[in-house]
Amino acid sequence: MRGLNLFDPTRIADSRYTPPVRLLGAWIGSDTSAGASALWQSAKLEVPDGAGILRLRIGALDFGPNSGIRYRYRMDGFDRDWIDNGPRQDITYTRLPPGRYLFRAQSTNRDGVWNTQELRIPVSVDPPLWRHPLAIAAAALAALGLLLSFGWRWHVARQRERGYFTQIREREERLKLALWASGEQFWDYDLQRRELHRMRVDDHNPQSPDIGVQADIADDHEIHPDDLSRVTELLRKHLKGDAALFLSEHRMRTPKGEWGWVRARGRVVERDAEGHPVRVAGTGRDVTAIRSAERERRISSEVLRSMAEAVAVFDRDFVFVSINPAFSRMTGYPENEVIGQTTGLLDSRQHDPEFYSDMRAELQRSGRWSGEIWQQRKDGNEFLCWLQASIVLDSSGQRGHYVAVLTDITDQKRAEQELRYLANYDTLTSLPNRTLLSERLSRAIVRARRHGHRIALLFLDLDRFKDINDSLGHAAGDRILRAAAVRLQETVGAEHTVARLGGDEFTVVLENLDTPEQAEDVARRLIKAFEAPLDFDERHDVAISPSIGISVYPDHAQVPTDLLKHADTAMYQAKAAGRRTFMRYTEAMDVEIRQRATISAALRKVLDRGELRLVYQPRLSLPEARINGVEALLRWNSPEHGNIPPSEFIPLAEESGLILEIGEWAMREACNRLRQWRQQGLDQLSVSVNVSAIQLLRGDLPKMVARALSESGIPPWRLELELTESVVMSNAAHTSNTMQALRELGVALAVDDFGTGYSSLAYLKRLPINTLKIDKEFISDLTRDPDDEAITSTVITMAHSLGLNVVAEGVELEEQMEFLRAHGCDEIQGYWLARPLEADVCLKFIQEWQPPESLRPAV
Repeated sequence: MRGLNLFDPTRIADSRYTPPVRLLGAWIGSDTSAGASALWQSAKLEVPDGAGILRLRIGALDFGPNSGIRYRYRMDGFDRDWIDNGPRQDITYTRLPPGRYLFRAQSTNRDGVWNTQELRIPVSVDPPLWRHPLAIAAAALAALGLLLSFGWRWHVARQRERGYFTQIREREERLKLALWASGEQFWDYDLQRRELHRMRVDDHNPQSPDIGVQADIADDHEIHPDDLSRVTELLRKHLKGDAALFLSEHRMRTPKGEWGWVRARGRVVERDAEGHPVRVAGTGRDVTAIRSAERERRISSEVLRSMAEAVAVFDRDFVFVSINPAFSRMTGYPENEVIGQTTGLLDSRQHDPEFYSDMRAELQRSGRWSGEIWQQRKDGNEFLCWLQASIVLDSSGQRGHYVAVLTDITDQKRAEQELRYLANYDTLTSLPNRTLLSERLSRAIVRARRHGHRIALLFLDLDRFKDINDSLGHAAGDRILRAAAVRLQETVGAEHTVARLGGDEFTVVLENLDTPEQAEDVARRLIKAFEAPLDFDERHDVAISPSIGISVYPDHAQVPTDLLKHADTAMYQAKAAGRRTFMRYTEAMDVEIRQRATISAALRKVLDRGELRLVYQPRLSLPEARINGVEALLRWNSPEHGNIPPSEFIPLAEESGLILEIGEWAMREACNRLRQWRQQGLDQLSVSVNVSAIQLLRGDLPKMVARALSESGIPPWRLELELTESVVMSNAAHTSNTMQALRELGVALAVDDFGTGYSSLAYLKRLPINTLKIDKEFISDLTRDPDDEAITSTVITMAHSLGLNVVAEGVELEEQMEFLRAHGCDEIQGYWLARPLEADVCLKFIQEWQPPESLRPAV
């Protein structure tokens, strides 16, 4: 106590000892010395009647200081909750009601934790004597005896009365039951008073087990005027004895003022002393609903028979009960082969057995099912139908049958598929159209963005297809397009999308590319694939080439519309570069496209503004050593754009169709210029005019040439028309007819740029041409390239064997001229002789020209 105490607060724990609670004493009534129960015993306490006070003393068996122990108690059956008594041990109850209770008490330990073990003592409070069960039972027996005495007397009196009315009540009950069960009403008609007594069941309260009856007298029973005479006649026959019963079905006015159908039957039930009928009685029934239901049934039956949809009724075991004629027409099964069979008769192999099991389970579970389903006809053919099945409840609300309506939607689905096909595919080539291309291209972009790949869009246009289409006809053009579509798809493979945008424009979508060069490789393969002629029918084939533009995602654009626009731009650049090639899009192309559009717009006004002119390049006859002709060449000098070369504006004129007007102007201008020169003494001079493919294939070239010759008055043999080899050979059959018509006019025909195309010697032999012009590509390397020398000499020899004149273009060196003269070339044209000259300069050049020493014959 006088030292230092050390302790660890964290190691101090609550006391684990919980002392038990015991009853220390109990006192009943005001005498505290009597009735105390023994210590440590939880005996049952009996509280007699009249003892107003119950006092109890409890205590916890804790041998230590108990100042910290608390108590709480409750009397189950009297107290609603625990009563906290604090440290007090005495408990008092006053005037407990009679009954049985359970006294419960609990205490805490020294740390205030309530003990879960509690004191439980049953307590019984006795009731007063007059409330004792025996006393109550004796009083009840006495009262019951008195009641039995009075009841027996009343029973005897009532028994006599019941005997009189039993038969009457039984008859009334039978009558009410009969009227209720039959739904009819009883009527009694007094013929003398003309009164109608009616008795009917009152069924306004169907929930009531009792059957009510209403009786009334109706003296204004109104029969429909249309039925009155017939009802009167039937009643007269019965009253006269001609009919044993009165039977009629007619309309009467209902209490609501409406007309209702009634089926009445009755007979005479009373006669007077002379035997005349006095009363007629019987039953009547409202059959309005029955007649309406019968009418609806007949209508429904007729509707079912006339329906185009098949209707079938089957029971809960899915066995057919009834079908309509449309069902037989749709399935091929007559009624006698269907009734009694299960619905599995129509199951199709298109569905697994589980499908039908699930469908029938759903129908049983929810009472309805609808959807598309394949069914099988009697002949084994299958058809797609829309099935709607639902439950039909019987009059008691129970599931009785199912009704199914089947609509054959095979043709409808086929039409939907055709519409879907027409919306997404080109009907001519069966390739995806612009709509489906846009969808697939969008999906390809999403995949490429996800995986980090490139996409290439190739835009293809068939070179000079319009000329071929106009010359051969649209039917042949369609066959060519189909053949081109097949060639495209075979070349790129089925894994890539080939689409037709319209006309002769196609696109190819290439996915999973790593570099843009892979797209160029495909473009090369496509161009090479079109080198072989297209077999578009059994008798003809045609060689056609594509021009291809390429745009790449994500290098050039991020969305389908921009990719398509840039590929289109690149395609036009490929055409401008000479066709039969491909170009990859660059931003500079947009500038070129705008410039082309500007030049194309200005080109439409060149004739009105007089911006075009012709220049003339002389042609030299080597054997005669004299200038015997000129070639007329187009030039355009625009005030806004300056001098525009023919290689730039002539393709634009051909694309826009202006070449027809420009070509006719050039023809008239060249013929008129030759007329002027002839008037100045150059009567041995000829003029050559270039003719484009569109003029040859689309325009009426012979008539236009005839007009120019007629207006100028020059001899026809002094006019020569130059046609490129590719134009002549692209459609030899059609051009042959046009060229023959030109030859009949007397004009000369020349094949220009010979050697750059794919001429057939057989066609050259049959075509009415006069001259072959060797392309300058072969002339420029003469004396340096043995191959060009061999080709040139061979062409000269071949042309002479066919009786054709040979003209060499692009002669720039005297060595070239000497080679050509040595190998028998007839004429030359090129810078060695003269450049293209203005008309006045050319006239002066021809008049003053003298042959050089190398061309003069030796003396």
